[in-house]
Amino acid sequence: MKPRKQAPPVLVRQLRNGLEESAHRGDIVEVDAGGRMLHVLGDADHVVNLRSAVKPFGILALLQAGGQKEFELEAPEIAVMAASHSGEDLHVRTLQAMFRRTGVSQAGLALSTEGVPIDALTAARLARDGERPGEIRHMCSGYHASFLLLSRLGGWNPDEYWLDEHPAQKAARDAVARAFGTTSVKLVSGIDACGVPTYAFPLREIARAYAFLADPEAIPPEDSRSSVAGAMKIVRDAMLAHPELVGGTRDRLDTSVAKAMPGRIAAKGGAEGLRCFAIVPGSRTRGGDVGATGLALKIEDGGATDRATSAASVEALVQAGVLDGQPLRMLARYHRPISPDAHGRPAAEAVAAFELAPLGELIR
Repeated sequence: MKPRKQAPPVLVRQLRNGLEESAHRGDIVEVDAGGRMLHVLGDADHVVNLRSAVKPFGILALLQAGGQKEFELEAPEIAVMAASHSGEDLHVRTLQAMFRRTGVSQAGLALSTEGVPIDALTAARLARDGERPGEIRHMCSGYHASFLLLSRLGGWNPDEYWLDEHPAQKAARDAVARAFGTTSVKLVSGIDACGVPTYAFPLREIARAYAFLADPEAIPPEDSRSSVAGAMKIVRDAMLAHPELVGGTRDRLDTSVAKAMPGRIAAKGGAEGLRCFAIVPGSRTRGGDVGATGLALKIEDGGATDRATSAASVEALVQAGVLDGQPLRMLARYHRPISPDAHGRPAAEAVAAFELAPLGELIR
């Protein structure tokens, strides 16, 4: 990877009594499915790890292998496989019902229970009741479940399904490569915090992949990505229809954005300040009707407990002409996140401070 030639631009400033306490830098790019950059700020070629933002593409392996028909998978189950869920009862019930119906044991999940679940109210209730949370409440349990199902379908030993050379991971690697229009041997891989492989791409290629997610049917037959377009549509439709399963019912940006713009945005975050949005075709406040695009942003310092990614994400969607009016009001707490004092009074706020530049460049 090439080192940066200069620092990325400031995207968000943390203000207290009008004084800047800190600044969060990063990169933003919006791309259509053909690779044309519509907006960019910073370095569109900055290579970043997908982390959990890989999930909508990794689960294509199960669908391509016929898993939806074989296991009679329903849209909520597919949505939670693409999720970094909050570990609420809604997520657990969805997964447990799937495990019971398919005859695959949830005991095969190989995940940590540290910091599980991430939903604070659910964690408090479990602690109050003396209940130890299981691995199924881990945010990545749905994604890991897809590998257990894929192993059953392929007749593979599910033990150590998380290893790079396990057939389930090889299938996922191939699916990710096809969704990004490349080959598996060219992928730059790493190990995610949950133990399975993840992959790194330039930010604008991530945005292009999310544009593909937004409208898979628009991909021409000669495009190599068309081989996974049918499965990609299944994933998109599930994410759009069940946003609470993609994130959670409380204070999850992915869910809140999708609910504010029903049927228009499938959102998925990755760790360390990455946010990705699949924006389906439709009317915008700027530019009239626009085809499918993907918008991806990366906060350089990892996100500062999400305040920077939240503020920058909402503002980027506003400047792209996607958000305004009532949907924007619904996302106000994310647009300018407040830091309260010990008495609950607003003491500081994160304010987005950037301007997206319109471009017309093709990915080469």
